[in-house]
Amino acid sequence: MSKLHRHIWIFKPFVAVLAVLMLGMVSGCAGNVTAPTYTTSNGTPYTPFTFKNCDSTITYKQPPQRAVTMMQSATEVMLALGLEKQMVGTAYLDNPILPEYQQAYSQIRVLAPKYPSREVFLGVEPDFVFSTEESAFAKEALGSQSELLKLGISSYLLPIECDRPELRPESVTMENLYQEIREIGRIFGVEQRAEKLIVQLRSQLQATQQKLGKVTTKKRIFWYDSEDPPLTVSNWGIPNHIIELAGGENIFKDIQEKKAWVTVNWEDVIARQPDVIVLIDANWSSAEEKRRLLKSHPAYSQLKAVQQDKFIVIGFSYTMPGIRNVAGVRQLAEALYPERFQQ
Repeated sequence: MSKLHRHIWIFKPFVAVLAVLMLGMVSGCAGNVTAPTYTTSNGTPYTPFTFKNCDSTITYKQPPQRAVTMMQSATEVMLALGLEKQMVGTAYLDNPILPEYQQAYSQIRVLAPKYPSREVFLGVEPDFVFSTEESAFAKEALGSQSELLKLGISSYLLPIECDRPELRPESVTMENLYQEIREIGRIFGVEQRAEKLIVQLRSQLQATQQKLGKVTTKKRIFWYDSEDPPLTVSNWGIPNHIIELAGGENIFKDIQEKKAWVTVNWEDVIARQPDVIVLIDANWSSAEEKRRLLKSHPAYSQLKAVQQDKFIVIGFSYTMPGIRNVAGVRQLAEALYPERFQQ
């Protein structure tokens, strides 16, 4: 689904791959599992269960103890659930980690700036990997979920990122985020923490919606993610949902595909004349670079939004399904309709 397919950076692979230490907590075979044997980090009994994630069916007999996260949004979900002690590695930051999680994050080994080699990944003896990008499970990255399961490594991939479009949900809303949090909470046996986090996020979103109120004339938005020709967002995915919740209208909402990011051409952008341009800021594509391109190009600079400096900058990590999405709605809504948030 995502643009991050374009940004895979794999360290030079080794010819041989070391076998991983089997921790004996995950079985790839479905079946009835009897009384719980293990406890969670809360000290409560862990009830084994079988879980289907995209094309993989995984039986969890105990909570993972050696988890690795790929992508910042996955990392911050884990940290928000207080699971840093179960993490042995992380990789791929798009923006600085949230300040409230910086201390916990600093204790976790960073395996690579982007995707690590398979040997580096296997070298930390993981029993679980959590990614919010399906590109993490490409053969040139970590390998497929089924291949990892044969090595005793379970995995979780966001349902909206399943490789086959028919396995993805028909639409994407905040409920998909809450589902992600619930499922990670279930896997690690911290369901109460997950529900508490969801309640907090719902409350924050409700507060934003109350401040925003009803928007009758919506500002039309061009969401400029990266690249030239530009990558923007379709009517499917968290970014489009953020636009809608913030009282805006995606100028490319007519693109109906089961993928969040789509490539368009500048002629269409100019023809649709957005009121506002959202510049996505990431380590690999800064908002300032995109601003310079828009300002310096003879054709793009004719956009009224460019001439009037109608730019809003949002960090990429606020646009991936994760705990920042609700704050992303607030940021965009305040920038679009500041007068409604001054009361």
